[in-house]
Amino acid sequence: MSVQNLHAWYGAQHTLKDINIHLEEKMATAIIGPSGCGKSTFIRCLNRMHETAPYAKVQGQVKLADQDIYSLDPVDVRRVVGMVFQKPNPFPTMSIFDNVAVGLRLGGIRRQSELRERVEQSLQMAALWDEVKDRLNKPATALSGGQQQRLCIARALAVEPDVLLMDEPASALDPISTMRVEELVQQLKNDYTVVIVTHNMQQAARIADKTAFFLQGELIEFGETTTIFTKPVDSRTEDYITGRFG
Repeated sequence: MSVQNLHAWYGAQHTLKDINIHLEEKMATAIIGPSGCGKSTFIRCLNRMHETAPYAKVQGQVKLADQDIYSLDPVDVRRVVGMVFQKPNPFPTMSIFDNVAVGLRLGGIRRQSELRERVEQSLQMAALWDEVKDRLNKPATALSGGQQQRLCIARALAVEPDVLLMDEPASALDPISTMRVEELVQQLKNDYTVVIVTHNMQQAARIADKTAFFLQGELIEFGETTTIFTKPVDSRTEDYITGRFG
C-alpha cells in the first residue's frame, strides 16, 4: 500500500500534512506518536473511514495494487482493507457465529456448510476457536474483553482482506489478553499487511517490522523498527522515544 501526498482535514483543522509512505506487503508497520498527532486519522484514511466524519476532507492518493482507493467504491475498499478498533465492538444482538459470518453473508455466501467452514477458519486464525467452538450460538457479549477483540479480528479476517488496520487494539485489554493480541499480530503478518497504531512503544518494538513516527500531523521518520528505536535520524524521534515529551 502506497500513500502519496496525503492531506486530511476535520473542518478547518489540517490533521495530516503531506504524508508519503510505502507500507510493505506481509509486514507489520507500527504508527507511533503522541496523542493528537494524526495516527488514527492516518489509518482511517487507508480504508476511507475518515471521510465518514462530519466536515472531513482528504486530498492525495492511497494506492493498493496500483489502484487509488479514492477512485473506488468505499464498500469495496473496506472489503480488502479491514479494520479493528480500539474498543472491541462485536454486534451485541448477534451470536459469536453470526458476528463472524455477517460480512460473508453480505458478500453473497449463503450455503451453511461454506459459512461454517469460513467462520471456523477465521476463529482459528484469531486464536479463538478452541475457546468458543462449543458455544458459537451464544451472544458475543458473553465473551471477555480480550475474547471480544479477537472476535472482531476474526470478523475482519473472514472476508479475506489484503490489509488489516488495527487502531490501538490492545489498549483496553489486560496484560494476558494484550500478549495474545501481540502473538496474533506476529502470526497474521505472515499472510497480511498489518498496520497497527499503538501508544505503547515497547509493543511497537516487539511486533513491528517497521515503525513510523508522527508528530503534529507530519510523518517525521519511517524505517526499520530496530533503527527507529536505537539510531533515529531525527532528534524529535529520539526525544519522543526517550520520553522527553509525549
